[in-house]
Amino acid sequence: MAGLSSLCQLTSYNGTQKTHFRPSISCSSMQPPQSNVKVVINGVTKEIGKASVFAVTKARGMEIAGAVDSHFVGEDVGKIVWATGALKFPVYEHQGLMGIVCGMEEALEIPILNDLTMVLGSISQFFFLNSHQSKETGVVVDFTEPSTVYDNVKQATAFGMKSVVYVPQISLDTVTALSAFCEKASMGCLIAPTLSIGSILLQQAAISASFHYNNVEIVESRPNASDLPSQHAIQIANNISNIGQIYNREDLSSTVQARGQLVGEDGVRVHSLVLPGLPSSTTVHFSGFGEVYTLKHDITDVQCLMPGLILAIRKVLRLKNLIYGLEKFL
Repeated sequence: MAGLSSLCQLTSYNGTQKTHFRPSISCSSMQPPQSNVKVVINGVTKEIGKASVFAVTKARGMEIAGAVDSHFVGEDVGKIVWATGALKFPVYEHQGLMGIVCGMEEALEIPILNDLTMVLGSISQFFFLNSHQSKETGVVVDFTEPSTVYDNVKQATAFGMKSVVYVPQISLDTVTALSAFCEKASMGCLIAPTLSIGSILLQQAAISASFHYNNVEIVESRPNASDLPSQHAIQIANNISNIGQIYNREDLSSTVQARGQLVGEDGVRVHSLVLPGLPSSTTVHFSGFGEVYTLKHDITDVQCLMPGLILAIRKVLRLKNLIYGLEKFL
């Protein structure tokens, strides 16, 4: 495929013969091996979609095989990503930097199409013509809308491809329906409420703390209005509920709006700030007699989601059913 990165490979020389003692760097253009994971980005012109193109292109053993969106149809996806500046940020694998990238051409020779079926059909034809290439090395990454996720996963399954879904407002009814569908089809799907490793670590720390404190408040900030409380805050509240703990007993029955919204039946309160210029931030305050324990996580750039995305793509390849939550693999 044209537009591939030139990868720097570490080799060693001692005079004219190779040894393992004196490293030097040499660069060469390499064609991807046939075992490369073919990745389709659905919703590619969104900010996270464009960042994903760059992240997948840099990831070892992966390549962009298709780009789907209703915007910039017919344009080369590489040029769209380059033009918007998404390539100026470094992206690393979740488990460490796996290689050194010398650079990437602007064009990937992959046009943006608005028909997912057409893209999947062309990839399926590639698998047919290259019988040694397993269909299980195809993944569709879905950044679209809650109303389209079910059909998108069904289409991917019909063409033998697995799905990674990052659509934060997806309903639990859709998740339940997809779980039953994937179980019947024996096809892997990973639905990730968040791709941020830091967000997942915050949730895990909050669960541990919830057994030791009687008071908790969640404060979140977002740069623009959306569904509030956010799905992230609701997930934290749900994770620390139903453990036999009732929080904030002293004002559990308060209906004063300034006290925040009660989420669930265990007294967890969420306060949401919406101010342009603020980072997307989540803070969980626990308190007991004489102490306050605070957990905080900020997201300042969409690039922080890329290690989680690469991890999700790698893990979904081995699944035969639906898994909800990237935290299952940390």
